[in-house]
Amino acid sequence: MVMIQIEKLSKRYGRLEVLEELDLDLARGRCTAILGPNGAGKTTLVKSILGLVKPESGSIVVDGETVNGGPEYRRRIGYMPQIARYPENLTAREIIQMIRDLRGNPSNADESLVADLRVEGELDKPFRTLSGGNRQKVSAVLAFLFRPDILFLDEPTAGLDPVSSSVLKDRILKEKEAGRTIVLTSHVMSEVEELADTVVYLLDGRIHFEESVADLVGDSGEMNLERAIARRMTARVVA
Repeated sequence: MVMIQIEKLSKRYGRLEVLEELDLDLARGRCTAILGPNGAGKTTLVKSILGLVKPESGSIVVDGETVNGGPEYRRRIGYMPQIARYPENLTAREIIQMIRDLRGNPSNADESLVADLRVEGELDKPFRTLSGGNRQKVSAVLAFLFRPDILFLDEPTAGLDPVSSSVLKDRILKEKEAGRTIVLTSHVMSEVEELADTVVYLLDGRIHFEESVADLVGDSGEMNLERAIARRMTARVVA
């Protein structure tokens, strides 16, 4: 079953075509990793789905609802950016409460990651004083706060210590098992191999290949996903 359907999506910055008539279906209840080198179009694709970038042409449908500039569909999405940017003068607790207020302060908000990631002791400090790892933890709390149907996670474990990284990855797997749709970007291939069902590899604004992690590794004869992708891309260069 398709949760997000993208057809003929194109985006240009001046003369640079970042996305070129891209077609992609993101499956419900699965984790899809969007990979590719810098400048491949990953960020533009994600921001287009989030409504933060307006494409030149094409369509995006989220669970049957066409994205046309309206914000309502975003209420079902949790977004964890690679770099957390929130008001620097507010404490982490105030930021969490601000986001809750913007969403109508729902009673079923899930703050369990505060305890799981052991960030409670940092919540009353100004956000500007937090370490990169603790900023990442607050960002994770906010992404999962409203039990979203769809999660966009951009380098989610960057800057986290091994214990916190394991906690977050366990939570991602738990949400996937619960039927959430997860879109992941990461440069850590061991993380992708652990979390993702499918890899979509972008190159020059187009999908170079889309394949299950199991098939990608198995067909390559390599020991892990990183080497499997390296073999695939080396074969392309040689060809």
